[in-house]
Amino acid sequence: MVATLLLAMMQQPTAAPPPAPPSLPALEVGAVAPDFAMPGGTRFGTLRGPVRLSDYQGKTVVLAFFFKARTRG
Repeated sequence: MVATLLLAMMQQPTAAPPPAPPSLPALEVGAVAPDFAMPGGTRFGTLRGPVRLSDYQGKTVVLAFFFKARTRG
């Protein structure tokens, strides 16, 4: 019975994945970045409110992503 169920599942056509959302064009060098907000963090944890790019208007900002931070990977 399990083999029949597996065989039936394998023969069903799979649904096509949803189309990818349109990507935004890349920014040119020297262009003004659009305002955005994201959760901020420190070495002690995340901040209560989001950090917005507009909070740092007129200052030099370096945005870095550490995609494996606080993971086992």
